[in-house]
Amino acid sequence: MPQGPGQSPSLIGWLSLTQLISWGSVFYLFGLLLEPVERELGLSRADASLAFSLGLLAEGLLAWPVGRLIDRGHERWVMTLGSLVLALGLALHSQVESQATYYGVWVLLGAGLAATLYSPAFAVVIRRYPQDFRRAIIVITFLGGLASTVFLPLIAWLMTHLGWRQALWPLAALQLLVCAPIHARVLRNAPRPRQIEAHAPQPRLRQHLRSAPYLLVGAFIVLLMGVTAALPAHMVSLLRGYGLEETWVIAVPAAVGVLQVGGRALLFFFERHLDLHRVNQLIPCLIPLGLLILLLAPLTGAAQMALVVTFVAVYGIGNGMLTIVKGTAVAEYVNREQAASLNGALGLPMAVGRAATPWLLGLMWTPAGAYTSGLLLLLGLSVLGVLALTWAQGLARA
Repeated sequence: MPQGPGQSPSLIGWLSLTQLISWGSVFYLFGLLLEPVERELGLSRADASLAFSLGLLAEGLLAWPVGRLIDRGHERWVMTLGSLVLALGLALHSQVESQATYYGVWVLLGAGLAATLYSPAFAVVIRRYPQDFRRAIIVITFLGGLASTVFLPLIAWLMTHLGWRQALWPLAALQLLVCAPIHARVLRNAPRPRQIEAHAPQPRLRQHLRSAPYLLVGAFIVLLMGVTAALPAHMVSLLRGYGLEETWVIAVPAAVGVLQVGGRALLFFFERHLDLHRVNQLIPCLIPLGLLILLLAPLTGAAQMALVVTFVAVYGIGNGMLTIVKGTAVAEYVNREQAASLNGALGLPMAVGRAATPWLLGLMWTPAGAYTSGLLLLLGLSVLGVLALTWAQGLARA
C-alpha cells in the first residue's frame, strides 16, 4: 500500500494489525456473546445490551485523558497498557457468573478500548506525520475495517468447538502476546511534545466551542457514532430474527467489513480528484439509506435476501468512508490548529451517544416487533446527523 512522504510503512503496518485484532476480538465479540450470555445469566435483552453500552461509556470518558497522555509523548505505554487491560478483561469475561461482574468486565474492556482503538492510533499518526496524516489514517483503517470479516467467523468457530467461555482465552492471548509487544516495540522514540496548545489563544478556543459550525459538526459526529455503534452489537440477533440461515447470519456482518475497506480504498485512490466537500456531504447519506433498506428487507418476501445483500453493500461502503469524514470534519469546517482540543471536547457527548444507542436498541426489542422500532430510531437519528453536517458545511463555507 503506498505511503505518504516521510511515513514509516513498518509503523503504520503494525498499527494496522493491532487495530484488526483489537476491533475484532473485543468490539465485534459482543454481538456473538449476547444471546449465550443472556441465557446463562438469565438476563433480558435490554439488561444484556447495557453491558456493551457501559463499555462504550467507559471508552468515551477515558478518551480525553488518553489523548492528553499521548499528546505528552506517552503513546507507547498508553497503548501497551491498553492491550494488557484488554487481555485481562477477556480472561475475566470467561469467568463471569453474575450481572454485576458482567457489567464490570465490559467497563474494564471499554477502558482498554479507549487506549487501543482508532482514536489513540490516529493521535499517534497525527503526532508523527503532521503533514500527511490523512492518508496514513486511511491506510490504518484498511485492516481495521476487516475486523468483522476475520473475527466473526473465527469467534463463531471457537464458540462452536470450545464454548463461549473457553473461546475468550485465545482472544486474550492475542492481546497479550501480539498487540502488547507490538505497541511496546514500534511506539518507541515518540516525538517530543510540541506545546502547540500553550500558544493557542484560549478565548479563541472558547469562541470555536460556542460556534454554530462546531455545534452542528459535533451533533453530526455524536449522532452518527451512536448509530454505527448500536448496529454491530445487535446485528447477529437481528438477522436471526429475519429467519436467515446461520451461515448468512455470520457472513452478512462479516461482509460489512470487506465493504468498509472497499469504501476506504475508493477514498484513498480517488479523493484527490473529487470535490472534498461534496464527498463529505454524500458519504453520510449512505448510512440512513442502508438502514432504510434493512427495514424494508423483511417486508419483501422472496426479495429479502437481495435487500439484505444490498444493505451490506450500501452500509458497508458508507460506514467505511464515514470513519474518515468523522475524523476530519472538525478540522475542515471549524478549525485546523485546535482540532485536537475541539475533538476532545466532544468526548463526553460521544460517550453518551455511543453508550445509549446499543442499550436503547435492546430496550426497544420485542418478541413481536423485533428490532423494527429500534431501526426506525436509528434511521431518524442518522438523518438528523446528515442534515447537521450539511448545515455546518453551508455556514463554514459561506
